[in-house]
Amino acid sequence: MGTILREHAAELDLYQLRVIDTLLREKSLTRAALALDTTQPALSKILAKLRIFFDDPLFVRVSLQMEPTPKAMGLAEPVRAILDELRMLRSAQAPFVPRTSTRTFSFFAADAAIVVMLPQLVKALQQQGSGVHMCAVQLEEQHLHEWLKSGKVDIAIGSYPALAQGIRKQRLFSATYSSLARKGHPRLSQSPSLDLFVGEHHVLVSASGTGHAMQLAEHALVAAIPAQNITVRVPGFTAAAIVAKHTDAVVTLPSPLAKVLAKELDLQMVQPPIRLPEFVVSQYWHERFHRDPANQWLRSTFDTLFRGDALLGPPLRVRTKS
Repeated sequence: MGTILREHAAELDLYQLRVIDTLLREKSLTRAALALDTTQPALSKILAKLRIFFDDPLFVRVSLQMEPTPKAMGLAEPVRAILDELRMLRSAQAPFVPRTSTRTFSFFAADAAIVVMLPQLVKALQQQGSGVHMCAVQLEEQHLHEWLKSGKVDIAIGSYPALAQGIRKQRLFSATYSSLARKGHPRLSQSPSLDLFVGEHHVLVSASGTGHAMQLAEHALVAAIPAQNITVRVPGFTAAAIVAKHTDAVVTLPSPLAKVLAKELDLQMVQPPIRLPEFVVSQYWHERFHRDPANQWLRSTFDTLFRGDALLGPPLRVRTKS
């Protein structure tokens, strides 16, 4: 299929190949039109021409999606290979220069990583006089591999052990968890006993379905804290910290984020007397973009700013019940 397509590539233009690639990824004329910055009627006309060219429907409506036919599925790899080659040719001819580039990079991260990293990242770009833009995106973990593969997301930041096939990663730093409570809390010191800690009301961050390492810590907290003392569950770290600030509830968060929010929200850091797992924060990217100069620059920037445990300061000592 790849050889046949290359023989006839001159009869197709680059934009038509991008249409095929985008429809294979989005499975929707509406979403594909948005991704290609065009209108749905214009995209429908191109699809009609492609159907004539390949003598095949290519995409058929099934329920609410445009599902690819076997021929369209067979085109996926050769079309992507051609687009990759053209992209690499452009990269070779025009090296990536962050100072003059206006490219927008997308990275996927939980709000913990966004809060910890984004201020330093923006500050560094401003100091360098870089013209690039950053877009932090959030999506469900099951879509992450496909978005990295397609280039819709340039890199992912966090701990995602399920990412495997075709994915490269680089370790940035490791950390554990700390708790936060309002200053002047009537019962909690910085190093409470286990009985006192679990006897308080708690705000729990629900990480289920996100792929975030917080899921393991969440399980450990649920196992230790009586169910009646888990006052509220929230999906976001920052929201949980704000609840703790205005109540006597306690929240447990990744230590790098806890240190930032303790300063920004004037909260007291507390050593949780529960054994909580260490986690590793890495950056992930797809093999397709490993040699792309722009992606290499982005990875190098994250590596320079955030690699090493020095970013976190000294770890909190954990006291566990013997």
